[in-house]
Amino acid sequence: MNEQLSILKGIHPGQFLDRELRHRGLKSKELALAVGEHPQTLSAIIRGKRAMNTPLSLRIERNLQLDEGLLMQLQIFFEIEQEKRKQASLHRPNLGKFRPALFWDTTIERIDWINNRRYAIQRIFERGTESEILETIRFYGVDTIRDTLSECDSMYSASLQENISKYLCHA
Repeated sequence: MNEQLSILKGIHPGQFLDRELRHRGLKSKELALAVGEHPQTLSAIIRGKRAMNTPLSLRIERNLQLDEGLLMQLQIFFEIEQEKRKQASLHRPNLGKFRPALFWDTTIERIDWINNRRYAIQRIFERGTESEILETIRFYGVDTIRDTLSECDSMYSASLQENISKYLCHA
């Protein structure tokens, strides 16, 4: 179970349940009736609109012969992942200082500024305005930016090199 759980960590238990039902050729309504639950409740869980609860998870696991506790462990890991995303959204630069055109290939609100710092720093130092670069320096700090840019294995563009020397060499 540990190997299966590590693969599924972070997904909603309803998503796992949906896949399991499709694999077995069962309808959610059939399972709901078999475990004594309202079909709407199970449908909401499968769509990720509602959390799994312990009594229901035990009945479903017994009915589908799944490892006991699997669905609740998935629920807990899902909630942990949601909380980590929520906390990460609090730790981001002032997005009002960035032009949407700077990140034309993505939605700026969805950028994970910690895990994608290399991409963000390189993009901003290559194509950003002075205020965008200064906000990046304020958010990450000079040392983090230097370390991150030193990890880049690609050749720097002329504008990136110019901004590195202008904003980082004298800081």
